[in-house]
Amino acid sequence: MTTRNAEHPEHPEHPERLEYAEHVPDASGDGRTVFLLTHTGRPAALRSAELVVQGLLRNGIGVRVLAEEAADLTLPPSVRTVEAGECAVDGCELLVVLGGDGTLLRGAEFARASGVPLLGVNLGRVGFLAEAERDDLDKVVRRVVDRSYEVEERMTIDVLVRTDGRIVHRDWALNEAAVEKAARERMLEVVMEIDGRPVSRFGCDGVVCATPTGSTAYAFSAGGPVVWPEVEALLMVPISAHALFTKPLVTTPEAVLAVEVQPQTPNGVLWCDGRRSVELPAGARVEVRRGAVPVRLARLHHASFADRLVAKFALPVAGWRGAPH
Repeated sequence: MTTRNAEHPEHPEHPERLEYAEHVPDASGDGRTVFLLTHTGRPAALRSAELVVQGLLRNGIGVRVLAEEAADLTLPPSVRTVEAGECAVDGCELLVVLGGDGTLLRGAEFARASGVPLLGVNLGRVGFLAEAERDDLDKVVRRVVDRSYEVEERMTIDVLVRTDGRIVHRDWALNEAAVEKAARERMLEVVMEIDGRPVSRFGCDGVVCATPTGSTAYAFSAGGPVVWPEVEALLMVPISAHALFTKPLVTTPEAVLAVEVQPQTPNGVLWCDGRRSVELPAGARVEVRRGAVPVRLARLHHASFADRLVAKFALPVAGWRGAPH
């Protein structure tokens, strides 16, 4: 099964050029620093990143980027480069991500490790985690400079893999943990469990365990419900299950979800946010529970989640007359 978070080419047009300064300071007097993460495989993303850097430096805000990305960017010498790692974002006030869904989920890894809020600028197709589009770069810079944003916490999930009762792998996800078949020609035989009790057994392509944030991602594609991000819950969504009872389930956030790969079935694979994977031998058990560490998102807008759904999925709403007054 292919990775769900493949990114899509963006339009070639460039956003409006930000004003450049002949001289830019290293940072403001109060030491403000923003970490910038970019999908450097896209020419337009490179240009967008350089514009954001110039806009921030011009306003006295220091910028930090990954050394591996700096090689693809034209940057002033005042920009600090660091190696990727859990401490890369430490000391920054904000993590700005330029890219599609995959880059935003990569940014979430840094945001979770550091506790720094993530502000996403969508350069891909849907970008549900993003708060702005590429045409809004100048506005994003201004809001960052003015500290004109709010921060909200998004629930994550912690994931354990056991074989023969031993924990062999630990992981986490912002969107989902997906247990999938590793071979196309055979189904995966699994038992779904909630709070230590079996719920159903069937052959399938997999099972998605998701957060409300992930309800509009892979779980949505598998037929799961859309859950408002303010709702605290866990989702369990079978993928192409060969059984009568294959409805998606919504549990309390304190529930412990488990997927047992049956001994007689082929090997499976666990994907976390479509980015990190580990092989699941026959007999493996995957346990999912509410994450101990949330991801913090910076928000620029107060638009309702319903409006975001309509905008991101281009939902038809013609004929709506509004609530009676």
